[in-house]
Amino acid sequence: MQLKLSKPIVFFDLETTGVQVGHDRIIQICLLKVMPDGSEQEMTRMVRPVDDRGATMHIPEESTMVHHITDAMVSNERSFAEQAAEIADFIGDSDLAGYNSNKFDVPLLVEEFLRVGIDFSLSNRRLVDVQNIFHRMEQRTLVAAYKFYCGKQLDGAHSADADTKATYEVLKAQLDRYEHVPFVDRDGKESYPVVNDVEALSEFTSNAQWADLVGHIGYDKNHQEVFNFGKHKGKTLEQVFHLEPAYYDWMMKADFPLSTKKVVMQVQRRIVEEKRRKDQEKLQALKLKFEG
Repeated sequence: MQLKLSKPIVFFDLETTGVQVGHDRIIQICLLKVMPDGSEQEMTRMVRPVDDRGATMHIPEESTMVHHITDAMVSNERSFAEQAAEIADFIGDSDLAGYNSNKFDVPLLVEEFLRVGIDFSLSNRRLVDVQNIFHRMEQRTLVAAYKFYCGKQLDGAHSADADTKATYEVLKAQLDRYEHVPFVDRDGKESYPVVNDVEALSEFTSNAQWADLVGHIGYDKNHQEVFNFGKHKGKTLEQVFHLEPAYYDWMMKADFPLSTKKVVMQVQRRIVEEKRRKDQEKLQALKLKFEG
């Protein structure tokens, strides 16, 4: 089934030094850009991982066992900072799709862009996580998904190019398979969410209750940012920062992803602006009182 697109969508996959969004780095990125007319463009880059000081990072052996990429294989490659502009230009304003991308690939990619000073906005992009469709409808892995939906063995699994192309094929097969298949949510409500529409797929696969990209901060029923971890879990950020201002400083200094810190800063800015507004109202009230 050909995807119905109003603008390009980029399927992508990352191989990394590890799985911590705030710490680990990209060592390979593959992007498959599908245009509204069905034509495709590809970009694959190897990346030399560097830390915040610019020093080359070691790829842990346990990570190499998964993707088979070693330190030697990336030692002469350009860093992400040196390739970021090319990658951002290739993606452009495209929507994004991947496998487990909402939880890992998208947050880590955004983190890498923020780290080099590129504010890679997601506000006008739809995010389609093919794994979420698969797990919610069948609950298996990418290798199993490829076999289940496409009837093929996935050769070269855990290489970015093979995984990216397989993800694209799986999504097209899912659209065929679930075109008239109902989904029943936890409340017993039945719907038909797997349709050939990127916006609908994005809504079905997105984590709408997350305020940041990794789930450290969520939303309550009033759409206020709340902590999803630690001693303040379930409390709003505004409440905690009012009662314990040092917690804001701790979060900004701790090893949280930059995308999480961006949300924290927005909340803190709201608090400061609200305090300034109230102080101005008090000052104006006092002024009127003395003038009267």
